[in-house]
Amino acid sequence: MDFLEFVSTRQSDRAFDPGRQVEKEKIDRIVAAARMAPSACNAQPWHLIVVDDPELKNRVADATSARALGMNHFTKQAPVHIVLVEEKVNLASGVGGWVKQKDYAQMDLGIIAAHIALAAHAEGLGSCILGWFNEAKMRELLSIPESKRVWLDIAIGYSVQPLRQKKRKPLQEVVSYNGYSNGQKK
Repeated sequence: MDFLEFVSTRQSDRAFDPGRQVEKEKIDRIVAAARMAPSACNAQPWHLIVVDDPELKNRVADATSARALGMNHFTKQAPVHIVLVEEKVNLASGVGGWVKQKDYAQMDLGIIAAHIALAAHAEGLGSCILGWFNEAKMRELLSIPESKRVWLDIAIGYSVQPLRQKKRKPLQEVVSYNGYSNGQKK
C-alpha cells in the first residue's frame, strides 16, 4: 500500500472493541514513532502519558465525555488513551515564536498527534484525537502540575467502525501553486 492509500484508510474512529486490549508492544512502537516527530528547533515540547490501567482509563474517558451534548460518549470503549501535555520550548523555539508571533509548541503538538494517529493505523488500530475534555479533571487524575497545559487526548483501540468515505474539499479549493488562490473566480 502506498502512502496516499494508507492515509486514505485512516479515520477518526468512534467505536472500539471494548473487550480487546491493545498489546503493549504496539503501544511501545506507537510512542517510539511519536518520539521521532519533528518540532521547531528540535524543542520536543511534549510529554506523553499512556493511560492503559482500566480503572484510570475509564475515569479519563469520563473527563472527555459531555453526555448532555452527545460528545465523546464512545471513549470508554477505547482501552488506551495517550494524553499530550505541553512542555516548555527550548530557547531557540521560544525566541523564534516570539519574533514570528507563532506558537510553535501548539504546532509541534499537532504534529506529534498526527504521528500517533498514523502509527496506530500502521499497527492495525483505530484512533480519535480529542480536544474536548475537562482539563482540570485530567490534571487531577494524571497528577499533571497546574503549570502545564493538557492539549489533547488520543483514544486508541481496535476499531469496530466500518471505513467511511472521506469528505474533503476539492483539491483546487485548498491547493494552489506559486501564489494564493482559493479556486474562486475573480
